[in-house]
Amino acid sequence: MAPERPPALSIRHLRKAFGAHVVLDDLDLDISAGTVFALLGPNGAGKTTLVRILATLSLPDRGDVEVFEHDLRQAPDTIRRLIGVTGQNASVDGVLTGTENLRLTGRLLHLGKAETLRRGTELLERFDLVDAADKPVASYSGGMRRRLDLAMSLMGKPRIVFLDEPTTGLDPRSRRDLWTAIKELAAEGTTILLTTQYLEEADQLADRIAVLDGGRIVADGTPEELKRLVPGGHIRFRFADRALLDAAARALDSDSGGHADPEQLTLQVPSDGSATEIKQLLDRFAELDIAIDQLTVHTPDLDDVFFALTGRTEVAA
Repeated sequence: MAPERPPALSIRHLRKAFGAHVVLDDLDLDISAGTVFALLGPNGAGKTTLVRILATLSLPDRGDVEVFEHDLRQAPDTIRRLIGVTGQNASVDGVLTGTENLRLTGRLLHLGKAETLRRGTELLERFDLVDAADKPVASYSGGMRRRLDLAMSLMGKPRIVFLDEPTTGLDPRSRRDLWTAIKELAAEGTTILLTTQYLEEADQLADRIAVLDGGRIVADGTPEELKRLVPGGHIRFRFADRALLDAAARALDSDSGGHADPEQLTLQVPSDGSATEIKQLLDRFAELDIAIDQLTVHTPDLDDVFFALTGRTEVAA
């Protein structure tokens, strides 16, 4: 068994209120180093407030936060050297060129001139911005601006990166380009906290996902673990005629919960869609010479999970 990864981020009993409105309510959360952690939640759930606290831009009213074992209140400057932040809107200067934006970031981080030049050149190549490096950022597409924004957040080689809605407003191709960049960062060992309104994005990128609602974590687990929280998964078999359908229905255990539809010639069996369970059913039908015309597997997706946990059909930015 692989050793458990140390925590990059540890949050205990975190509370934040604005007047009488409690935004984060006794929040506990751990994020392992070198993983992608996605935070989902409806509008007003507290996602951006949490990111602002973790980025040392706001203090909690109560609770403890440690970033790589450094306390948020006692060592904010140390934490700032360990993190990178990309917000919902690209924080780039449209008047400056891509190269100038990166050099400015290097100076703000107190990097030496040679290191700023080396790191900027490396990031321009990495994010496919070399051809546009000397053009004003105002001429960049939305996807290019987001890639530059992410590059700027990486100038200081952060150990953890906070991405707050990084792909909002991007076209599908630009979004997937950014996904690739995020996956590459994670593969190199960078810890990533991602907030997103795209459930598919969380499913594709995250090692673990937490659902934040009403200032509290209402679920936390891998994408597959969260999907198993929601009933409704099933395997559907279609048969050529009624005789085969009836034979298949009789072959099931009495407590299987299978449902036959004579009009559609289908048999629906509750299942988590695991390969083992599918094989067991196929083997049973094969032993009885019951031919199957078609097999489909439905497992709950993150949309189902999100609706079940929050009562909302979609995540809002």
